Amino acid sequence: MRTASVAGIVAALAAISVAHAQQQQSSPHAGYVYPAGGQRGTTFQVKLGGEFLNGAAQAFVSGGGVRVRVVEYDRLLQGQALTALRDTAQALVKELQQKGGNDPVMRQRILDIRDKVGDAVRRRANPALAEIVTLEVTVDRDAEAGERRLRLETPLGLTNPLVFCVGQLPEFSEKINKATRADGELTITLPAIVNGRIVPGEIGRASAPVRAPPQYMAGDEDRYRFHARKGQQIVAAVSARTLMPYLGDAVPGWFQATLTLYDANGRELAYDDDYQFRPDPVIHYAIPDDGDYVLEIKDALYRGREDFVYRIAIGELPFLTSVFPLGGRAGDHSDVALTGWNLPIERLVMDGKRGDKLPGAQPITWRGESPALNSLPFGVDTLPEVMEKEPNDSRAVSQSVTLPVIVNGRVDRPGDRDIYAFNARAGDTVVAEVYARRLESPLDAVLELTDATGKRLAWNDDHEDKGAGLETHHADSWLTATLPASGRYYLQLRDVQQKGGAEYAYRLRISAPRPDFELRVSPSSINVTGGNTVPVTVTAIRRDGFAGDIAVEMTNAPGGFLLSGGLVPAGQDQVRMTLTVPPPIGQPTPQQNATPEPIALELTGHAVIDGRPIAHRAVSSDDMMQAFFYRHLVPADDTWVAVLPRGATRVSSRILTSLPVKLPAGGTTQVRVAIPPGYRMFKNVEVQLSEPPEGVTLTGMSLDASGVNFSIQADAAKLKPGRRGNLIVEITGERVPPANTAAPANAATPATAAAATPRPQTQAQQRVRLGMLPAIAFEVVK
Repeated sequence: MRTASVAGIVAALAAISVAHAQQQQSSPHAGYVYPAGGQRGTTFQVKLGGEFLNGAAQAFVSGGGVRVRVVEYDRLLQGQALTALRDTAQALVKELQQKGGNDPVMRQRILDIRDKVGDAVRRRANPALAEIVTLEVTVDRDAEAGERRLRLETPLGLTNPLVFCVGQLPEFSEKINKATRADGELTITLPAIVNGRIVPGEIGRASAPVRAPPQYMAGDEDRYRFHARKGQQIVAAVSARTLMPYLGDAVPGWFQATLTLYDANGRELAYDDDYQFRPDPVIHYAIPDDGDYVLEIKDALYRGREDFVYRIAIGELPFLTSVFPLGGRAGDHSDVALTGWNLPIERLVMDGKRGDKLPGAQPITWRGESPALNSLPFGVDTLPEVMEKEPNDSRAVSQSVTLPVIVNGRVDRPGDRDIYAFNARAGDTVVAEVYARRLESPLDAVLELTDATGKRLAWNDDHEDKGAGLETHHADSWLTATLPASGRYYLQLRDVQQKGGAEYAYRLRISAPRPDFELRVSPSSINVTGGNTVPVTVTAIRRDGFAGDIAVEMTNAPGGFLLSGGLVPAGQDQVRMTLTVPPPIGQPTPQQNATPEPIALELTGHAVIDGRPIAHRAVSSDDMMQAFFYRHLVPADDTWVAVLPRGATRVSSRILTSLPVKLPAGGTTQVRVAIPPGYRMFKNVEVQLSEPPEGVTLTGMSLDASGVNFSIQADAAKLKPGRRGNLIVEITGERVPPANTAAPANAATPATAAAATPRPQTQAQQRVRLGMLPAIAFEVVK
């Protein structure tokens, strides 16, 4: 962040309360919810752990049929309160020893205090999870089953969303044995969902060959006992990484669950630490004899964390392992073969519904008494489709196709390769793209394009798709080439690891470029005090070489909402814009202060591609970090805005300089902003550029009674003429501490008042964030 300071002047900017400044620095964060779901037609309690949750008023679950009530806020014990508990426990231990250790009530009090102290120590190790809010959740009997998103509302705004599941099966939760302080083995009846956490504690596996890192305590092992009959095809499917997609401060970036099935004598029958390319394990096992069996779950690295939350579906339940084909043509009916365990049907007809964008996907599932534990995506496109025909593993027997086309095929055995031949003219541009991993196929594709002589023209292994936010291995291939001559060309597809099988299916598109785009907007929870401005990030996912401008607008915002800088310039993939909300009308009521109503925000991108206007709605997402480094745009349900009525009101600043601001390459330009005069709450004001483009610096600032001027410089070596974007400008200042001497009544301006009257400091000055200007569009010129 680059800064220019004017010392000794009082802020003549939109004055925001210190509470607002603290709100901006302390956004509420939800780290986990446990249990992460519940059965339809039940009422139950869950605990949500996070940070800055004090004053939580209510919670929201996306979709209908779920109601939530805040029951209790549990603040982290520390300092004197924690010391007092320890002293009490020590006194009770001495008293119990004097009584011979035979007082069960006193023993239980000691154990309860020990629980509280141990809980506080564990929670203090990870402040981002230390505060706990208890919620009461009621799920209607007719609520739609599946994944939802839960957000908690606090006086500081909305938390980030967490996955919350509405289930159809009976649910169980792990139990803690109060006497031994250990997880007790829980007996369940099938079918069921079991909820648990692998938490830090004292009972971590003593024989663990890998020592937990310092930030972790040894994790526990949870066991569930059930009775099963001979011949039952039992499926146990874990949801863990699917509940918490990415943990920024953990390696590999999620709870790496392992699942083991034992018989009643402790003999291991089945084990899994992942399922295909997904980290969450799945076990399928044919029960050999009537009797009891035990399912155990733990972390592969023997870690324990409060946010290692899981759900296990277990029983003789349907589970899809693969489908073929992986997609069909929009508007057509496709006959799809289903493969899996305990399936009530073997084939399903998909109707190829069209969505907001193509290519797209819709889930394969069915309704009935035995719904599948999982669903698989079914790709939908508008191009003509053909099926692969074997043999086609050499140029001599290659399969001829006519472009454009989508081929539905399989790498059906290890070492198999599929080769497709097509005719094209000189100068044609061809794109080849594989849809496999994005459609839940284990195929790790590699593509190679050659001419009739065998000369390689293009090759690709992995191609990153930023729209696939849950992928960590972008295993689908994409290539393009401009063909040098008219004639025959060959496209080869294989698995780069030489694997294959019936589940190694793919959809291969071969066509001319189809330029298009998608948009992601983050964060999905936006908190802003009325009358103020916050940044939002819009990411463009460009397809098949589209590089043009994308105009972004709000399509459903209430009056007074303003999106500034709504353009993703040509050739750029990500731009920060700003959202300004209107000030509250009148004085907010206490109820409004406690529970600001969230507003759903919808952004739409518009572009002209090949002379045709194209519009796509931006998908709400959250920018998540995995394993200290990797970043992913994880889709959310909607973008929700909490307009907070707390704090002083504020006057929107106006950019007086014509937009876009022209920045001469290698030169400097002035920007002037109109602001209201007379505010004396802050001094030593600083204007700061927030995350500016490389080569843009703020070089100076001056302030008068009605406005502020600052200079922007563009480095010619780093910014070329034609570069466009937005400048995000933040204002900070120092809070003026209480003074014993009042300012003179005849002080003409904040600046002269500050110069004329020294203010004895009664406390340390605190620099706070005063606000943000609407995004300032710029263009670099010669």
